[in-house]
Amino acid sequence: MSRARAAFVAALLLLTGGSVVAAFTAQDGTPPPLEPPRDAPPPGAADPDPSSALDDPSLQRIDRAVARGLRWLATQQQPSGGFVGDCGHKQGDSYAVYDTAERQREDGDAHVGVSSLVGLALLADGQQVDDGPWADSFDRLIGWLVGSQDEFGYLCDGTTRMYSHSFGLLFLSQLYGMTARHHERVERALQQAVAFTESAQNEHGAWRYQPFTLEADLSVTVCQVQALRAARDAGIAVKKGVIERVVDYVQASRIERGWSEGAFYYKIHGRGAYEKTSYAINAAAVTSLHSAGRYDEREYGGALEYLVQARDENFARADHFYFWYGNWYAAQAFWTEGGPRWRRYWNELSATLLAAQEADGRWRNSVGPGDAFATAVACALLRLPAQYLPIFRG
Repeated sequence: MSRARAAFVAALLLLTGGSVVAAFTAQDGTPPPLEPPRDAPPPGAADPDPSSALDDPSLQRIDRAVARGLRWLATQQQPSGGFVGDCGHKQGDSYAVYDTAERQREDGDAHVGVSSLVGLALLADGQQVDDGPWADSFDRLIGWLVGSQDEFGYLCDGTTRMYSHSFGLLFLSQLYGMTARHHERVERALQQAVAFTESAQNEHGAWRYQPFTLEADLSVTVCQVQALRAARDAGIAVKKGVIERVVDYVQASRIERGWSEGAFYYKIHGRGAYEKTSYAINAAAVTSLHSAGRYDEREYGGALEYLVQARDENFARADHFYFWYGNWYAAQAFWTEGGPRWRRYWNELSATLLAAQEADGRWRNSVGPGDAFATAVACALLRLPAQYLPIFRG
């Protein structure tokens, strides 16, 4: 059994009171997600209700849920090699779509952010890139993503923007070193993507939806800094000053007084500055500081407490992009901190995810980029304790 797998088992034993029941059949220690578990229905039969037996969120149930989610995602890969999703931006509590998944599908385009999250979900499952069960999917996805990069290093297809670029950069950074077949073009694309992100940082030390704009917000910024940190950890040169300016921006976003003192503002420049905070923003703030190498809780303890207090409200909206985006970062923040807050959070998150999975293996996202987005995030989060993704190691 690999160290990562052993750590995953140990974590789940701790969190579930020792109720882990699993059969390890892979000799190299990697989980065999494509093999049906012993309690799987016969071919052609309907899967049992995934919300059953929620008192036992065991390794076996997580293996089963992730395997079903990845199988569904595989059916969604487009002929181009990418995955589609609605492009848009948040507008209050809604999601204003300006480019639909249907249009992308018809025109042979794809969504860089959604596609990259699917790639991260596949990597988070611990499978080999060049010769594992998802080798063909990886080949097609890598070819499409690298082909989407323009001459300046921007990862963009159709109408995707800086959010998507950062997830593309993050996927390439996690992929780097895991593939011999694609090594040279992944390295070249990764270096160019890092250079583009650095050049797009504005005078505030942050980023916004579009590159090279004076506007900035904490949500887009955390995506960029985590991707840069991941690239640096992979051995790609990243300018130290870029990370230092991000830290200054995040620290300037801290709320100094009032009921949410210690939490972080969404924006501190331009229209809407100093007006709002949220579960997702505070999760992003903590993760951005962790990604910049800052682990002093005195800098972000108020944000962690905000996440604890707002968790129930966030979890009640499990089909909303607030849930998926917020918990992508909240899970990393709580994992890095560890302790009782992490254990309670993981118990609630894993139970919520296992209960929400549809019979065909997907997770729903009715307000946001769509089901491929939600399913990719869910599969990656359920594999977080396995620590296959370097970014999940803190």
